[in-house]
Amino acid sequence: MLSGGGARGAAHIGVLKVLEELEVPIHAIAGTSMGAVVGGLYASGLSAAEVERIMRSLNWQEAFSARPPRRELSFRRREEDRNFLVRFPLGLRGGEFLLPKGLIPGQQLNTTLRRLTAPVAQIRDFDDLPTRFRALATDLETGDGVVLEDGDLTLAMRASVSAPGVFTPVEYQGRVLVDGGLAENVPIDMARAMGVDVLIVVDVGFPLALRDRLTTVPSISNQMLAILIQRNSARQRATLGPNDILIDPALGEASSFDFSRFGSLIDLGVAAARDQTTQLAKLATSSIAYDAYQARRTATRAGAPPQIDFVRAEPESQRYARQVQALFGDQAGRPLDGQQLDRRIRDLYGLGNLEVLDYRLMAEDERTGLDIVARRNSWGPNYVRFGLSLSDDFEGNSSFNASARFVLAEITARGGEWVWDLQVGESPLIATEVYLPLTFDRRWFISPELRFEVRNVPLFDAGARLAEYRVRNFDYGADFGREFGQEMELRIGWREIDGNARIRLGDPTLPEVDFEVRRLFTRASYDTLDNVGFPRRGTSLTLEWRDETETRFDADATLYEGDWLVAHSRGRYTGVLWTSAGINAERGAADVRNLFTLGGLFNLSGLAPQEIAGANFAIARVLLYRQIGRGGIGLFDVPAFLGISYEAGNVWADRGDISFGSTRRNSSLFLGLDTLLGPVYLGAGFEEGGGSAYYLLLGRSF
Repeated sequence: MLSGGGARGAAHIGVLKVLEELEVPIHAIAGTSMGAVVGGLYASGLSAAEVERIMRSLNWQEAFSARPPRRELSFRRREEDRNFLVRFPLGLRGGEFLLPKGLIPGQQLNTTLRRLTAPVAQIRDFDDLPTRFRALATDLETGDGVVLEDGDLTLAMRASVSAPGVFTPVEYQGRVLVDGGLAENVPIDMARAMGVDVLIVVDVGFPLALRDRLTTVPSISNQMLAILIQRNSARQRATLGPNDILIDPALGEASSFDFSRFGSLIDLGVAAARDQTTQLAKLATSSIAYDAYQARRTATRAGAPPQIDFVRAEPESQRYARQVQALFGDQAGRPLDGQQLDRRIRDLYGLGNLEVLDYRLMAEDERTGLDIVARRNSWGPNYVRFGLSLSDDFEGNSSFNASARFVLAEITARGGEWVWDLQVGESPLIATEVYLPLTFDRRWFISPELRFEVRNVPLFDAGARLAEYRVRNFDYGADFGREFGQEMELRIGWREIDGNARIRLGDPTLPEVDFEVRRLFTRASYDTLDNVGFPRRGTSLTLEWRDETETRFDADATLYEGDWLVAHSRGRYTGVLWTSAGINAERGAADVRNLFTLGGLFNLSGLAPQEIAGANFAIARVLLYRQIGRGGIGLFDVPAFLGISYEAGNVWADRGDISFGSTRRNSSLFLGLDTLLGPVYLGAGFEEGGGSAYYLLLGRSF
């Protein structure tokens, strides 16, 4: 019997390893919460060593994250991720904001468990598993414990581990289920009901904190829950008989959320079980009998995967029936391929409109079917995301922008979206876009757009601000594009732009203008970065061509712009190579609208933001940073980084002036925090030969 305990449940694996070493057969296994996850995997026919390898290989930070890892988002959601950095979207329905049912949807954990238990997916009675199994969950409506003894093994494990308020509850067998530890964290009665002769009980439950730790509302709330769980567990432990064996691993104050200690927690489980070697050895069988027992356990997983005869959306997912057929229909007539299903589920879930996306094997008329479960976000599908940008140079200059994106999702059968962007602050903006996929796999799309925006373009000379222009423009147009997987997008577009550039501060070194521009552009984008604020691995590449025809005066231009970033990590260290360049193949008079600017953190860090401007620019950067704070589940427990950068670049009025010898060299030292509101940087920049700048930034720098 394996108790709940979050990450502390890793000790269960150590106990199972010792039982296998001693050749003690396990005829039935029961668990709650993390004990149900470890027990369910073991019951599916995996050995203790295999469960250990799986648990060590999982990225638990991702499994317990509020959203899929960035590499699993659709390209459209990745682009949204760049500009709206506050991590948690809010649902929008009937003019009201809605919160999710839990901080963590649990999709990542569900997908992992589904893949690992695929060889036994057709087994509905848990008594027919390689090892008999029971899981305990709690009915959220009544508070009663619910013994899960048949049905879907993955959902049983997932329901048992769904801590309320953290994981989204699981709807299963007509009930709304949450973590079984609330009802019985050490469900000895459930295990005894399986008819076993001797119970081996492993209790990794929650310890009570000492007085000096009870200083915050969360710590006191956790203590209250721990007291209730311990009292319940004590009553269950008191029912153990003289032949039963109780194992209490010495886990100390190990956190239920600290999965970074998985290895040491497994070792503590091994040590606790070996302390009971004398009693456990009495339960051992002969080597021949134990080998036969293990052969029976592994035989089920070794069988050929079932043939899929049909694919359908389950009855409550008919809204997505056509998408299901388009994305999964080709699986009919093939053996079950868990890895391929995983990839397609991740692709569809990465679009961001679903709370649950899963599959189940169903037997019907002697045929095996694949039922796809697709449930809309209970707090959506419409939602709003936020972004913040703050900067201060410690010399009295600061800027602020706050933005919001409102997404009206699924306005067409193929998943169309109507998007509104609003921004207030230094650079006001209002824009709307209708995104219309042309196919159910959303590869081809058209996208009409309207936009009004205002921005400042400063002009400096030798560090002195000469002038600042206020550029306003209204534009409309449409794009046609193609997505290639989740990593790449190619689009072409047309814009009609009306606007003006007016002097805001200083002397008009460039003329004030009213402009009417017709723009044609092509843009290719590739993005595999794992994080926008502090990438640790992946590549980002954007190449763009713009042809602009000015109808009022001679300011036609053809512009080429590129940006390429590569991040690679080893251990806690990350190196980033990042280059950007822009060329204005000018055919008329200079235009303040199309000036490229440099200055600011990582963009010649020793200069003030946008301190130099020109018709052409190029810059290369090398960054090295070390993760000094791991980050975790707590609200303020965020990843922290300490780093340096070296940058070489400049702006030029004429393309013929571009040369390596005319670049300016800068460097920086920075501290970064990857917060829920976006990346925060505290930095200092230095220019070769003198000059420095200091930064406090909230918002995107890469």
